[in-house]
Amino acid sequence: MTPPEPVDQATTIPDAGTSAVVLIGPMGAGKTSVGRRVARALGTPFTDTDKLVVRDHGPIPALFRAHGEPHFRALEREAVAEALTRGGVVALGGGAVLDAVTRERLREHRVVLLTVAPHVVASRIHGDDRPLLGGEDPVARWLRIFEERRPVYEETADIAFDTSSGPLVRVVDDIVAWARRVPAGETA
Repeated sequence: MTPPEPVDQATTIPDAGTSAVVLIGPMGAGKTSVGRRVARALGTPFTDTDKLVVRDHGPIPALFRAHGEPHFRALEREAVAEALTRGGVVALGGGAVLDAVTRERLREHRVVLLTVAPHVVASRIHGDDRPLLGGEDPVARWLRIFEERRPVYEETADIAFDTSSGPLVRVVDDIVAWARRVPAGETA
């Protein structure tokens, strides 16, 4: 991963064909919120893979209850493949990168890791119906899941941004500048 560089508003996004800017990271890091804004700034489509799963198969908590996590992950893998063929900006569910096929597909795209501090994520996940966070202490579960997945996130990502503090627009601007500067197929 490389650190973000200052924003340069004068550059334009290179012709990337169907290459996507893919946002990965833990639950509550802001992948959907940031992704929508990055897509708008780049003038490109936005796809949230969780929304594709819900569109085609129903609510994620119901899928977990009825069929279990492995079934959901298979549906998620299909949604990621569909989203990547569209290009644009793609937000992946927090566990999507656990799948080896998905990680292999991501090699052809620019991958951004969004992180968030545990004390900040507490307010973001409060009241959510996320299947993996059920129980008495969702933040402790979130932290355990994040720590387990962190090596995969870091190995998969080309660059990382933290969404814990400061205006969200700063993270969006930094990602947009990076995406415009780094052509598809390159990581620095």
